[in-house]
Amino acid sequence: MPRPELVIGDDGLARCAWGTSSDEYRRYHDDEWGTPQHDPTRLFEKVCLEGFQAGLSWITILRRRPAFRELFHGFDPRLVAAMTDDDVERLLGDERIIRHRGKIEATIQNARATLALDVPIDQLLWGFAPSPRAAAPASFAEVPATTAESVAMSKELRRRGFRFVGPTTMYALMQAAGMVDDHVAGCFRAKHPSSV
Repeated sequence: MPRPELVIGDDGLARCAWGTSSDEYRRYHDDEWGTPQHDPTRLFEKVCLEGFQAGLSWITILRRRPAFRELFHGFDPRLVAAMTDDDVERLLGDERIIRHRGKIEATIQNARATLALDVPIDQLLWGFAPSPRAAAPASFAEVPATTAESVAMSKELRRRGFRFVGPTTMYALMQAAGMVDDHVAGCFRAKHPSSV
């Protein structure tokens, strides 16, 4: 039996079905996902956490985000860029985060790449935002895994030295940072809530 696209919450609001499976997802869906984010530090964090999420469910990252923020200095690129091999080894022993050497090292490298940018990271990333949709997607099946824009963003970030920034990961970043609105039609968060 197909999964419903929308679920009506106990507050009477219709939400994308994925946003109702846990309290964490509900808060993330209602307050963050799809909301335009322009803060450079928060965007750097999203680049890094989307990289950590690759191959895992987003709830795994969401539940560990407070520890990620603590251990990666609030995702201040200057502080993360100064991290050393000793820090990598220390983080590999901390079970509060995803202990993946390549992703930890990529986060440090991505901080260094961020500091080396000739434009602010928010300007760079938002430069790939597509034109707004004319209508909200009617179903999750209409939501792509990648787009021409996410492929271009991935290519440019890789050229600039970023890692774990593949096209699918970058499309997830676009969704999370509100560069695209993939809340399905009828969801109270959709910019076009009544479109079908």
